Formats: sequence, C-alpha cells, structure tokens
Amino acid sequence: MTGKVYNVLFLCTGNSARSILAEALLNRDGRGRFRAYSAGSYPKGQVHPMAIELLQSLDFPTEGLRSKSWNEFTGPDAPVFDFIFTVCDNAAGETCPIWPGHPMTAHWGIEDPAAVEGEEQRDAFRRALQYLHNRIALFLNLPIEGIDRLATQRKLKDIGHTEGATNNAEGNGDR
Repeated sequence: MTGKVYNVLFLCTGNSARSILAEALLNRDGRGRFRAYSAGSYPKGQVHPMAIELLQSLDFPTEGLRSKSWNEFTGPDAPVFDFIFTVCDNAAGETCPIWPGHPMTAHWGIEDPAAVEGEEQRDAFRRALQYLHNRIALFLNLPIEGIDRLATQRKLKDIGHTEGATNNAEGNGDR
C-alpha cells in the first residue's frame, strides 16, 4: 500500500443530506487513506438537521460539515480528486465542471431522505446512511493500488448497483 491519500468528492444537487452523510462516513471509515468532500450543483446552503442529528447520535464528527457549491472545487487551489461519486439522480444527469486530474467517476444514487415527510423521515435517513455505508465499505475494500483503471472503474460502477440503488443507477457517472 502506498502512502497516498485519495481525494473523493460526493456530489448531490442540494448538498444537504446524502452527500453530507457520505462525506462523514468516508472521512471516518477511510482511516486517513481517503479525504472526503461533498458539494452540490444547487446547494441548499445548510445541512439538513436530520443528517446532523443522525451523525451526532452515532458519534460522527460533524464540525466543518456544510452545504456548498461544486464551484468551490473548481479553482486552482481546490484539491485534485481521484474519485467523484454522484449520490442523487439529478446531479448525475447534470453537466459537471471539468475536474482536474481526470478522476474516476461513478453514480451511486439513492433515494433522497429529505424528501420523506413525517415520522418516516428518520428511518429514511437511517436507510440512506446504511446504503452509503455499504457502498463505502465495498469501495474501501477495493485494491485500488493493485488494479488497473478500467477494472477499478467497472467495480465503482458495480457498487452503484447495490441495495438501495435508485432506478437511474446508470446515471451519468461515466463523465
């Protein structure tokens, strides 16, 4: 294993729920091998309170989590990403900026827990976190340093088809 730290960006339209959950998960579970970020094409400007509540209840660090535009990651001082994952179908269908470094991309769409109303919303957030956890665990177990780019890209795409995948699991993740 190399000492390289891989930069990963999770994209969603609003950057208030799914991409935030994914950022927190990978930053915790990546154990220093990965640095996760999240952004949105049309950010809501605040993280959904249920996302923060769920993460805090599970002892995730939540400081620094905020809803932000993907434009924040297009400038010359932005991190160069190794991987970019869309976690909502809307973001997968949008024309993304040109990302420096030619990152590998995949669509890992899941239903938006923030779209669920009432008492079921808490369960929807827990399900979203579980689906993201499962995908990130698969991602973390890939021998990234030992397989070629094409094989890695195929495996990343396959992860997007695991339990909880939205109907548009193909998305536009091959950008």
